[in-house]
This record gives sequence, structure tokens and C-alpha cells, in this order.
Amino acid sequence: MLTHNLGYPRIGRRRELKEACERYWAGESTLEELLSVGQTLRRSHWLTQREAGLDLIPCNDFSYYDHVLDMSQMVGAIPPRYAPLAGLPAMDLAFAMARGYQKDGHDLIAMEMTKWFDTNYHYLVPEFHKAQTFTVQSSKALDEFLEAKALGMNAKPVLLGPVSYLMLGKEKEGGFHRLQLLERLLPVYAELMRDLFEAGAEFVQVDEPFLSLDLEENVVEAYRTAYRELKRGVPGIRIILTSYFDGLRNNIPLAVHLPVHTVHLDLQRAPEQLEEVLAAAPEELCFSLGVVDGRNIWRNDFSASLALIRKAIDAVGSSRLMIAPSCSLLHVPYDTALESGGGALPEVVLEWLAFARQKVGEVCDIAYLASSPGSPEAALRLAENALVVQRRRSSPLLHNEGLEERLADVAPRDLRRESSFEVRSRKQAAALNLPLFPTTTIGSFPQTTELRRLRNRLRKGEIDIESYREAIEAEIVAAVRWQEEAGIDVLVHGEFERADMVEYFGRKLDGCGFTAHGWVQSYGSRCVKPPVIYGDVVRKGAMTVRWSDFARCLTRKPMKGMLTGPVTILQWSFARDDQPRRETARQLALAIRDEVRDLERAGLKIIQIDEPAFREGMPLRKGSREEYLSWAVEAFRLASSGVRDETQIHTHMCYSEFNDIMPEIAALDADVITIETSRSQMELLEAFNTFRYPNAIGPGVFDVHTPRVPTVEEMVTLLRRALSYVPKERLWVNPDCGLKTRRWEETKAALSNMVAAARILREEGGEGEVEQEEMPAASGSAPCK
Repeated sequence: MLTHNLGYPRIGRRRELKEACERYWAGESTLEELLSVGQTLRRSHWLTQREAGLDLIPCNDFSYYDHVLDMSQMVGAIPPRYAPLAGLPAMDLAFAMARGYQKDGHDLIAMEMTKWFDTNYHYLVPEFHKAQTFTVQSSKALDEFLEAKALGMNAKPVLLGPVSYLMLGKEKEGGFHRLQLLERLLPVYAELMRDLFEAGAEFVQVDEPFLSLDLEENVVEAYRTAYRELKRGVPGIRIILTSYFDGLRNNIPLAVHLPVHTVHLDLQRAPEQLEEVLAAAPEELCFSLGVVDGRNIWRNDFSASLALIRKAIDAVGSSRLMIAPSCSLLHVPYDTALESGGGALPEVVLEWLAFARQKVGEVCDIAYLASSPGSPEAALRLAENALVVQRRRSSPLLHNEGLEERLADVAPRDLRRESSFEVRSRKQAAALNLPLFPTTTIGSFPQTTELRRLRNRLRKGEIDIESYREAIEAEIVAAVRWQEEAGIDVLVHGEFERADMVEYFGRKLDGCGFTAHGWVQSYGSRCVKPPVIYGDVVRKGAMTVRWSDFARCLTRKPMKGMLTGPVTILQWSFARDDQPRRETARQLALAIRDEVRDLERAGLKIIQIDEPAFREGMPLRKGSREEYLSWAVEAFRLASSGVRDETQIHTHMCYSEFNDIMPEIAALDADVITIETSRSQMELLEAFNTFRYPNAIGPGVFDVHTPRVPTVEEMVTLLRRALSYVPKERLWVNPDCGLKTRRWEETKAALSNMVAAARILREEGGEGEVEQEEMPAASGSAPCK
């Protein structure tokens, strides 16, 4: 049985790619230096996988920003607005498409960005026009194959499949469907694959994740056409057709009869599909069994994986099987060896974990065990694995006494506000005294080099906790004063004490631990270090009150308390897999509920509970969504409903499609929802037109994932567009997302323009500025010192 991997992390064991990209963007290094870092990382990744014993090693899985963007460049699908940049190096053009371009007399917006299926990875959305043409404009796939081949690697190029590539994109004009472009696209794919075959590639991995979704008949037919034509155009190549994140289900007959060499199965998400797939497949078809979890970090249970493999061997024999992870290892950190003594995980938990390097080893171990079931060495490896699995299952770290009883006491009254939105909004208007089109930000302000250095000094013991707190307070004071001067209506404290919106909370919860180097890519150079939820989750004490109350006391304007919601903490953590995700979400919701109440008691009249991962956590198949949406809504309402009518609850969601879950978004019953809409030019608000959202909405008017500063006129145009969907009394003005990744000069310029845009709309709406009065402290709250 051959072993292979679907993809390896890109950012480097120590985030070398992140640092190299950001140095290049800042003008502190050359393009040659950046490319050299990429070459070094690719070599390291290939050698690591070969040393583990992997038979087929992926190439072209590396990207300096995003693999979908790379595919757009490869096939020449460059949006027309970037034509003035045609003379730039290919890498600079890619970065302009990803980040926008505002220099040399040009002002070009970035391509839209959204979530990669149900992950926290973001891809750049391809843009298509009716007259779209395709040509090979990048030899990246071939170059990296030849690079690997020169190092002696048995390399397997990875390509995003043609149907999924088109489906991931958007039509930028009416009158056609993007799948109508398939006929023009296929010759380009055939040319790419022919070049790879002629260069010596025996296998090509073609990723078609849309095969794990519900498909319309036109998509089904597109698959048949695509692979018939690719087989005809490149008859010698062996295609490994991969899908992941769910089972093939009703697409089994389609997938197994496409003219490909191998079909990959995600047996972590859908182990139940194996028997049906094996029974439906023609005799010559081979299978890649994705038995090692590419999405989570727990060590593989060899006995469970071997049971699936033996079932496959009994059905088709071992010669038609490959062993692999369930999906690309892009979604997990690099190496548990980096964690010894450096993180905030109980030492015993470390032996329960497997990162990318360990997962490649597990693939090879499982293949060996399946091929040598009677050998003493196989028996020893199997026994060692079983012992680790058992130690985890029986660990006292998993359970917290008293939590189960508290969860059992949750009643329907705990899941709803005291009054309807109409009643609440009147009370909140009286309490907050906000103008029409109130302005605010999503919460975070720039995380500067000085702030990161400050945290490092605290970790190293170079400063004490009091010095650290004084420095954070100084940052908060400066941020509050600037917001007042800029004319922002609802202020935030800036989240300077938080390196990450999920990690910060996880560190204050029992049942959570943290790695030292467990970074994964979110988009571009943005990396996150997800918490490890290994046991029952309980709040240790107040998590944010100190900082929010300090900021509240600095201003007469409303100050928002900033929290991360239970679904997002769950989705953006490596969650335990020994209980239903619903149960972990309820535990998290109780912890956030306690924090919400403490913030209200401290005098915060506006509390934001961010849920950017709410849509992301939804199953890909429509038939599986009802259960998830039920418990996800319940978790948010449990977290948010324990406050008085006068307390305004906000939530934030970004870079997701909401059209098909609008009733559930409304069921959250947040007083204000802020969403990302600027990259799509308010296109996402069409969902709010079809479904009349009953509460207030803040559509983002500028993109925080690009250094480009939009003009006042741009924002006014977007807000006027928003008014065709949202009544002016319920329209808020805000950025797309938090501003932690931006520089202060960009942040101040963009927010000043945003405030100016809101003022223009107020003048157009016949409403003058509202003078905000000093607001009394909430009942029972401590007075400001």
C-alpha cells in the first residue's frame, strides 16, 4: 500500500514565511530574499516527509499567500482592474490582488476573501466575466515539481480541480453561469497536466472538495465533462481525485465512475461511506483511505484506523489502496517536538497530540501495521498506541465536578431576553443617546511591534506584571482619547492585552491548554495559535472586566465590552473529540454568560459577543445543518441572554455567506450584528433584503485585511447602497473586522474617513449631530476611580 500526503503546512516551524512576507511588504527585504525563504521551506517540508517514509510527497501545495489565488494566476484569471499592473513581477501582482494596491498613481481594491469550506482558512475568491479567457500564465506547478525532482523526491503535484475552482469563484456580471467557462478552462488544465507528465510526474493529485457537497445537475455534468476531457487530453497521467470535509454520499456513483486512477475518501469525517464506495466502484479503481485526521491534533487510534483498512483490503485487496491523512495538513501545526516545556499544556496532554510531522509518521505506521499484522514490531507499536489512547480516556483532567449539574439546570428562560427587540431598542436608545448612523469599530486596534515586545518581556521575566499592566493601560488611554477626537460614537478599549481573540479567553478557562509553537495559517501571513480543549470548560474568574471597566471610566461615551462567542471559541480551537461538540459549546456558553453578567454589573451598557465562526461551523451538507444550527443558536443565546433590556448585545460575523441561514442569524436575537461586506461591495446584504432582518445591522464599509485606505466617497457610496437594504434607524457604520493587523497610520486614516462618511449621511438624512450626555454607572457597579 502506497502512502501519501495531501498537503503540508506552509508557514514554517517558526513562522518563517510570515516574517519573510511582512518584511518584504514593509520594503525591508528583496523579492529574491523572499523567494529564497520559500525555497528553503519547501526543501525542509519535502525532506521531513521523505524521512518519515512517505512514498508520494506533495508539491505545489506551497503558497506565499493562497493556493486558490495561485490557481487564478496559473490559468490567467486576473481581474481586469489589475491590467495596469501587468508589468509587475508575478509575486507582486499576486500580493496586489490579495491586499489591494494604492501607490504609483493606482488605487485598486483587493479581491474578495472568504472561508475555505468549514475551516478558518481564507481564500481569495476568483472573479469571472462572460468573456473570460484562460491561458497558462504561471509555471509554478511545473517549477516546484522539477525543484522536488532535482532533490530526489518522488513528488506528486497538487492542483485545485477545474470544477471546484470555478465553483469557488463568482460571476462579476449577469447573464451567465461560471460553469459555462469550463470548456475554455479545460485545455489550460490539460496543458498544465501534460507538462507535468512530460516532466516525469506519475501521479497528479486533483482536489475537488465540491464532491463532498450537495450538487446541482449542472455541476454533476461538469464533473463528467471535465474528467472525460482531461483523460482524453493527458491519457498517461494517474489522477488521484480528492475530496474531504465530508463523505461523498449521493455523489458516490459520480465520483467512482469518473475516469481517474484513485479516489480519496475522508474517513475521519465520514467513515460510514467506506462500504458503499467499495461496493459501487469498478474493479480497476484504486482508493486513498484518509484515516489520519488532518483537521484536529489528537493522536490516531491505530485500532480504529486498521479496522477500516482491513475492511477495504477484504473488499478490493491491498494493491488498490493508498493510506493518507483525511485532508491537507495545512490545518494543523508543525511538530509536537517544539512543545516540550514551552507551552501551557499539562505535560500529560502532550502525549495525546499529533501535529503535521507526527501525522505523516502515523500514516506510515498504519500502512506498516496493515501490511505486517503478525510481526512482533507491529504488535509492539499497536500496544504502545493503545496504551496512550487508554491513558487519555481515563484521565481525571477530562472532567470537572459540578459542571454537569449546572448544565442540567439550564432552563428555557435562560435562553431568551426579557423583552422583544422593539421594546429593548427603545430602552437602549434612551440609555445610549446615539446619533443616526452610529459609528464604532469591531474591537481590536493595531498590535504593534512594541506591544509584542512588551508581552515577550513579560514572558521572559524582564518586567513584572504591574509594569505590564501600566503599559497596557497607557495604550488604552491613548486609544480612547484618539477615538474621542476622531468622533467615533461607541468606543472600544482596543484589546491590547490580547494576542489573539480566542487564545486570550482559552488561557482563562479550565480545561484548555496552549502550545508554544502550534501556529496555523488563517490567511496570507496571518497565523493563529488555537487553544487545545482537552477537558470540561469552566471559567476561572473574570476575564475582561478589569480592562473594559478601566476604559469605561476614561470617557463619557459608550464603551463596548468585547468577548468571543462560544461557537467561535469551539470552532477556532482544537476541540476534544471524546464528546459531542454541542456539549463543549454549552460549557463555553456558560463561561461567557458569567462574563457578560460581570461586565454589565461593572457598568458596560454595550457588550459585543463575536461569532465570526458561526457560519463556518455549519456542516457542508444541507441535511446535516438543522441539528448544528439548533445547538449553535442555543449556545449564543445562553451566553447573551442574562442581561437587562437596557444592555445592548452586539455580535460580529465576517467573511462568510449568510444567505441560507438568515432565520438562524435572526434567532440569535442580538441587538446589533456587524458583518463583512466591503470586499463584495455590499453584495452580502442581498440576503438581508430577501429575509427582512428584524434588528440593527452594521455592514463593514472598509476592508481591514489590506493596507489600502478607502476614500470618504467610497464609504458613502457603500452606505447609500446599504440603505436600500437596511432602514436608516437600524444602520450602523463600522469596518469589516478588527484592526489588529493594520498599522496605526492606516487605521486612523480609514476610521477618520469612516466618521466623515457617517456625518455626510446624517446630513443627507436631515439629522444633526447628537450631543451625548454623561451616562450614569449601572446599578450596583463600582464608581470610576
